[in-house]
Amino acid sequence: MLKVPDHQVAGHMAGAGALGPLVDDAGNFFKPLQSNERGAKEVAFYKGFSTETRIPYKIRKFFPVFRGTRDLEASDGSGLHPHLVLEDIVSSRTNPSIIDVKIGSSTWYPEASEQYITKCLKRDRDGTSLILGFKICGFQFYGNKETGFWKPDRKSVNAFTHDDVRSALRKFVSSNSPSDSDAEPDCSYASTVYGGPDGIVSQLLKLKSWFEDQTIYHFYSCSTMMVYDKESIMKGENPNPQIKLVDFAHVVEGKGIIDHNFLGGFCSLIKFLNDVLNNPNK
Repeated sequence: MLKVPDHQVAGHMAGAGALGPLVDDAGNFFKPLQSNERGAKEVAFYKGFSTETRIPYKIRKFFPVFRGTRDLEASDGSGLHPHLVLEDIVSSRTNPSIIDVKIGSSTWYPEASEQYITKCLKRDRDGTSLILGFKICGFQFYGNKETGFWKPDRKSVNAFTHDDVRSALRKFVSSNSPSDSDAEPDCSYASTVYGGPDGIVSQLLKLKSWFEDQTIYHFYSCSTMMVYDKESIMKGENPNPQIKLVDFAHVVEGKGIIDHNFLGGFCSLIKFLNDVLNNPNK
């Protein structure tokens, strides 16, 4: 049975006659193909990526599994619509904490129209993309069974400043309530989620190492999803921190040139997370 995702934090969302993704109970995420050739470009990327022999497994695991395309009844009631069939990266988690981070100081691709570039450039300037090399697009933090999730509205997230980004990345790994604006985040889960050989920073460093060499693709307006299970930490279990790259409608051929836009965003995000690790009480 198809339904609207419970844990989507950014992007086009289904509901109230809007076209958005759907999920099923078998671990599939159905993303409706976008218009203006973006959908076709994303399908082409997934097909090419899935057969690209130059990409090692240790990197491939950071991308959702591609399971083809399928025509489904659209969430907006408009009838059959083609959808990407992807791995639902949170299907095995009960109450995941999630942050969606758009990587890169520029979210527009070189071949885009002047009108589109102008639109993206304004958005990048108004947010933190240009100054930080990345932008938080959405998130949800799980508190506990009593408080549930805290998910700020999109308008407030889009208005984030440098300090807001730093605060959100600290709240993401704190045990105290993220909705309490007067409480200083305690960052008590930072070493478990961000740190360690299997933590988010270690995973980002592996991707960074690949981006320092790979010239196959250039990624624009793509996001890194950071996910973990807070309840597992409270039970003394592994929270299974994980990152996945998503959204590939604007990927272009690398043409033998290193993707410095994406690489710079990764370096900046790693720096912010290391600051949380090294200065948890500040």
